Amino acid sequence: MWTIGPLGFAVPWLLLGLLALPILWLILRAVPPAPIRRRFPGVALLLGLKDDEQQTDKTPWWLLLLRMLAVGAAIIGFAGPVLNPVTSEDGTGPLLIVMDGTWADAPDWSRRIARVDEALTDAQATGRETAIVVLTDLPAEGGLPLRAADAWSAALPGLQPAPWLPDSDALAAWAASLDEEVETFWLSDGLSWDGREALRDRLADLGEITVFQSARPVMALRPARWEDGQIVLEAVRSRADGPDSVTVAAHGLDPAGTPRDLATATLGFAPSETVATASIALQPELRNRITRFEIQGLRSAGAVSLADDGLRRREIAILSPRDEREGLQLLSPTHYLEQALIPNTDIIDGSIDDIVLANPDVIIMADIAQLGGTEPEAIEGWVRNGGLLLRFAGPRLAASDVGRSGDEPLMPVRLRIGGRNVGGAMSWGEPKTLRAFGPDSPFFGLTVPEDVTVSAQVMAEPDPTLAERTIATLADGTPLVTRKRLDEGQVVLFHVTANAEWSSLPLSGLFVSMLERLAVSSRPSDPSAADLAGTSWTLDQAITAFGRVEEAGTMPGVPGERLAEGGPGRDLPPGLYAGEDRRLALNVATADTAISEAVWPDGTRIEGLATVSETPLKGIVLSAALAFLLADVLAALWLSGRLSGPRAGQAAAVLLALVLAATQPGAALAQSEEMTDTELERALRAASEVTLAYVVTGNDRVDQVSEAGLRGLSRVLFRRTSIEPIEPTAVNLEFDELSVFPFLYWPVTPDQPRPSLDAYANLNRYLRTGGMILFDTRDADTARFGGTSPNGRKLQELALPLDIPPLEPVPSDHVLTRTFYLLQDFPGRHISRDVWVEASPADAERAEGMPFRNLNDNVTPVVIGGNDWASAWAVDDSGVPIFPVGRGFAGERQREIAYRFGVNLVMHVLTGNYKSDQVHVPALLDRLGQ
Repeated sequence: MWTIGPLGFAVPWLLLGLLALPILWLILRAVPPAPIRRRFPGVALLLGLKDDEQQTDKTPWWLLLLRMLAVGAAIIGFAGPVLNPVTSEDGTGPLLIVMDGTWADAPDWSRRIARVDEALTDAQATGRETAIVVLTDLPAEGGLPLRAADAWSAALPGLQPAPWLPDSDALAAWAASLDEEVETFWLSDGLSWDGREALRDRLADLGEITVFQSARPVMALRPARWEDGQIVLEAVRSRADGPDSVTVAAHGLDPAGTPRDLATATLGFAPSETVATASIALQPELRNRITRFEIQGLRSAGAVSLADDGLRRREIAILSPRDEREGLQLLSPTHYLEQALIPNTDIIDGSIDDIVLANPDVIIMADIAQLGGTEPEAIEGWVRNGGLLLRFAGPRLAASDVGRSGDEPLMPVRLRIGGRNVGGAMSWGEPKTLRAFGPDSPFFGLTVPEDVTVSAQVMAEPDPTLAERTIATLADGTPLVTRKRLDEGQVVLFHVTANAEWSSLPLSGLFVSMLERLAVSSRPSDPSAADLAGTSWTLDQAITAFGRVEEAGTMPGVPGERLAEGGPGRDLPPGLYAGEDRRLALNVATADTAISEAVWPDGTRIEGLATVSETPLKGIVLSAALAFLLADVLAALWLSGRLSGPRAGQAAAVLLALVLAATQPGAALAQSEEMTDTELERALRAASEVTLAYVVTGNDRVDQVSEAGLRGLSRVLFRRTSIEPIEPTAVNLEFDELSVFPFLYWPVTPDQPRPSLDAYANLNRYLRTGGMILFDTRDADTARFGGTSPNGRKLQELALPLDIPPLEPVPSDHVLTRTFYLLQDFPGRHISRDVWVEASPADAERAEGMPFRNLNDNVTPVVIGGNDWASAWAVDDSGVPIFPVGRGFAGERQREIAYRFGVNLVMHVLTGNYKSDQVHVPALLDRLGQ
């Protein structure tokens, strides 16, 4: 292909015909020859007469120019002009395509795949063997996985970046296995990381390297930190590329459990700086709801920073007896506790009733033996709901009868009367030291200082449960710290005082570490390997390379030492790790992360990621030539006078034929209008009758079941109610008008395409104006709602852009349980209680004498479940059920309840919540037998 700038020609030799245009000009000017002028006096007698036909003596210059343009356009058109032609570079030998495949590649991953696809097309045209290697997923056997270029094309959609950097040791081993000459196309993420230079030098020894990388700098978000009462955010970039700014959003759950942007901050980069900083001031309640920070508009794991317990300042309530020695601060029962907790927690005080109502994370009782009135029941209820009660011994607890008689809920073990101290009845010869923590203890891995001693303690009564409840002991084996689980919470007792009267433990750094291990305190900085030694952590939520936070699934536990070392990799993906009592976030960027650009040697060929798509111009240019010729015909007819007079009709017929030929594609437009009329007729029919509709999934089998299910439900409605629905219809979310359908059944399949943005706008408008969608994942036999089934994950993806209110499981007094039939279960082909509807208003109250709350607000816009209702409703044309449900009579009873649920559902969407009106109370009470 011959190119001139951005223009290329497939048949360039045809352009030689342009050289003939001057000759053609001269010919057209000479033929016909101009007449010779002679003056003859008799010509005066002919003045005023007009000939029926006129003939010009020469061709006008503008008509010649028009004809030249027509001929020139035809020559250029047949030469095959192409705008931005893609010229393939002829190479020889194997081609290696290297992709870094890191989180920095994620923002423009589609462009990188398009660039690789273009390289594969060129390699296929020249018959070159090709290998594609992603550096974050190196081939296990080493070497180059060479194969035909077209064989790699099918594998391109499966290539994905990883949320970590390549492993330098693995890179070195793979580079050492390369031993053949190869040309390399390297799609770089633009970052400098360990092992890049060594690999670059090795590939340079094997052949030429061409680098493709984005021109924009890479950005990352460091973990948020707590400083001077504010949350401090820092973003870094790979190079100082002039002034710039990014917006960081703090994501979390509102009180209703709906994900929201809780706060935003703008971070501005100075022209010569690579770090930008901003602060956010939030109330403790709002701050503790933050789950992650994210740079808006940047799709990358580096742009996401998960928040863990290190950012969340716990609320701690400290209760202690009134001490007469208030002036002696160091002797206060809670002085050392406050010094250990104030830097990283929020201390609250008040009466026990007020504290329980405030629902703190931890309640600490320092040497409190007795609680009065309803206080024990209040604290016990709080603990059972997930609270941590931390108790410390002291003279009052040792002298009381608390924990002596039996197993008390607020005491982890039974206590002996009296205490044990140096020189007492149960005396020690000298203060005792601490024994190293065992592997079953939450303190396992903490170093026990030799100078920590205990001179007095309260003793635990031996019983069969003492060993399993002991988590720290003295050197002689007596319990120092005991713990008992109480439903979702726990009670922990330190058998020594919280001050230095009975031991030197509160004076040591071990005391702070023990509180941190019990999730009483959270350290603002990253824990060290020594802090996490002996612990095991499980990945709870993982960050993908594209910055999405997903459920981690099943992964083996990670040792605390490995987690403290950081460095995300294949064996340690970034995400949120859960320990026994706390959670730690492992983000792509750390507090001291500084990213820098990759450096390439002089002479390295560096290109961008943009792929140029060629545009053929042959059709356009030939159409222009045809337009010029049409204009020439009109001009010739006008000059010859044939656009007027007796032959004007013939000329008009010719022009009409030319216009019709030029506008032949109008037939497609007529067809489109005809299709629009059909759709309009269908919409009018659906609007005039009650029509149940189902969403087309693209799976023919599922769509057939949906149609058969709604057909069966429509027949039941016709027979049992005043509703007379017509045959159900399929709905395409991209084209169909939804407002004419009161009810949509949406079966969820793992591979159905996600609707467009316009379709989602239409769906949200439908939900806001009274429509209802029944989402059916059809997986209740294998997974609960919110589980990890493919259908459940697809539902989360499909429903994310929808304006869905907060949801809750169907309460026993919801209107769906009584709109036509009285129901408490909603089975389909499967049986599951996990059916979700819009959450009831918080102020809904049950009036006296009413069997249900006042829920007369509006119709729930969505109902979500997985019971496969369409299969239970489905019938063939003769009305015979298609699918079996259960076994025998019990199965038919289940099918009947499924039909009744469908009737209630349609009645609910058509009539609203009128069954919440009090006029129905007598009849409902009679039906309920009350």
